[in-house]
This record gives sequence, C-alpha cells and structure tokens, in this order.
Amino acid sequence: MGIKVVKRHGDTLRDKLYIPAIFSGMKTTMRHFITNIRDTSQLTTKSYPEVQPTDITDRYRGVHRLTKREDDSVKCVACYMCATACPADCIFIEATERTDGIDEKMPAIFNIDLLECVFCGYCVEACPCDAIRMDTGIFSFVGDKREDFVITKDTLLSHTRSKEFNDD
Repeated sequence: MGIKVVKRHGDTLRDKLYIPAIFSGMKTTMRHFITNIRDTSQLTTKSYPEVQPTDITDRYRGVHRLTKREDDSVKCVACYMCATACPADCIFIEATERTDGIDEKMPAIFNIDLLECVFCGYCVEACPCDAIRMDTGIFSFVGDKREDFVITKDTLLSHTRSKEFNDD
C-alpha cells in the first residue's frame, strides 16, 4: 500500500531515563561557568535601575501615551481600531457620548494591560486620528501587584513625549 513505518526515537532505556541529556546540559553549563571564572574581564554588571542601559535602539517602542488636541481635549474618538488591531487583546475601551460637540464619542475608560502587551505598535498604526503613541521613552515599568501594570486613561494622558523623539 505504500505505507512507510518510521521508527520513533527515544525507545531505548538510555533515552527514557533522560540522565544522559541532563549530564550533557550540565557539561555545557559547567564549561561556560569555568570559562567565565577564568576570564572575568569579559563580564559586565550594571546596577539597574540606578544605571540605565545605554544600548536601547532608536526603534524601541516605549510605554503608550494618549495625545491631546490644542484645546486640551482627548484626541481619541473611541473608534476601537487600536483594540481591534491589538494581537494581545490588552486594550480595553468603554466609550461615552461627547458633550462638547467636537466628535461623537470619547473614551470613558481606556486601559492598557502592560503585562499582556507585546509592544508591537499595531495600535499606533491602526489609530486613524493619531491619538495613541509609543514615544514616551519609558522602557521599564515596575509595580508590586498586577493592578499596577494596568495603566488608565489618566496615566496615559499624563505621559509626555520623550526628548529623544522630538525630531519628527
């Protein structure tokens, strides 16, 4: 019938015990350990967060921010394009009717969960009114509990543009 039988690997007792694989991994680890102990001049240590990294590329996407109009109102029209484009589903928007007559809607709630965010920038590309950006220059965000990593609309509006991104 043309059936080809392929023998599976790992059927021997040696393969089932995993001990040879464990020793092989330990051998590699010890080789690197001994190499690093003999020549410590190649090792660098930074006292983070006191000493910030200097090797961050220009293409790095920082923490998000929401932009404002000249009259200090929110540019976001709650169109849900950023939340739709987000592959991680980390953007949560709840719209409300706008009373100032500028647009139809505005976000009542605009939250971004930074623990779920993959910092891909699709939200920035999808926004039709340039309301969300990732040019804050904030590359480390710390917190004590999970709720600290959910940034709200007020926090997003308080973030400012980094000085490094002033060229565009």
